[in-house]
Amino acid sequence: METYAEQTGDGHVFVGPKGARLRRANFTRVWTAALKKAGLSGFHFHDLRHTGNTLAAQSGATLRDLMTRMGHSTTRAALIYQHTAVERDRAIADALGKLAEQALSKQDPIGSGTQRARKIENAP
Repeated sequence: METYAEQTGDGHVFVGPKGARLRRANFTRVWTAALKKAGLSGFHFHDLRHTGNTLAAQSGATLRDLMTRMGHSTTRAALIYQHTAVERDRAIADALGKLAEQALSKQDPIGSGTQRARKIENAP
């Protein structure tokens, strides 16, 4: 960030040697140098857009929030950039498991959900 970004709070991440926004013709050279310095390869600049939107979604951003951040006018376009992370999937599964355990541990005056369903089915 010290090498390639404007040093202001809302500055551009990639600027040229004189501090101006990069032109399309210069960008590939600067992007490649930044990846090399970071020890990364195989990344496209557009991957940052995918990553940013996925992290925003995982932070709790609503679909409208994501659409606004990305400049999308349709939900379909915004959803393309959301990816499920293994960690998030595990957190959802764990939360569902806890909800199921809580539901099973509560005393149900009619009985379990299965027994309740049978009583309703057999009701006159």
